[in-house]
Amino acid sequence: MSKLSHQTGQQKEQLAAQWLQQQGIQLLEQNFRIKGGEIDLIGLDAQKTLIFFEVKYRQSVQYGYASEFVSTQKQARLIKCAQVYLIKHPHYQNQPQRFDVITFEAQQTQPNWIQNAFSTDGF
Repeated sequence: MSKLSHQTGQQKEQLAAQWLQQQGIQLLEQNFRIKGGEIDLIGLDAQKTLIFFEVKYRQSVQYGYASEFVSTQKQARLIKCAQVYLIKHPHYQNQPQRFDVITFEAQQTQPNWIQNAFSTDGF
C-alpha cells in the first residue's frame, strides 16, 4: 500500500468515526490490532449493541464497489480480531454484537452504512 493510499484510508476512517458519532455511536476503539488483523472501529449503539466496523474506500468504482472488497478471508480475520477483543474486554461478551461495513466511493463525502454486513455463521 502506498503512503498516499494509507493516508487516504486513515482520512476516511476519521470521517467515518466522526460521522458515526453524529449517528449516536459511542466509539470505544479505533484500529484495534492483533497479529494477523485489525478492526478499524469498534462502538456501541443506543441499544448497547457492540459493533465492529470495517471502513472501505474506493477511488473509482470501475473495478467494483468498496463493499465488494470485504472478502471471506477478510471477514475471517475480522471475526478473529473480534474474538480477541471480547477476551480482552469480557464485560462485552454477553451483549449483542454485529459486523458493519462503512464505505466511501470516489469523491463521496457521506458514507454508506451497511449494517449486519456479514455474520459469524460458517466461520
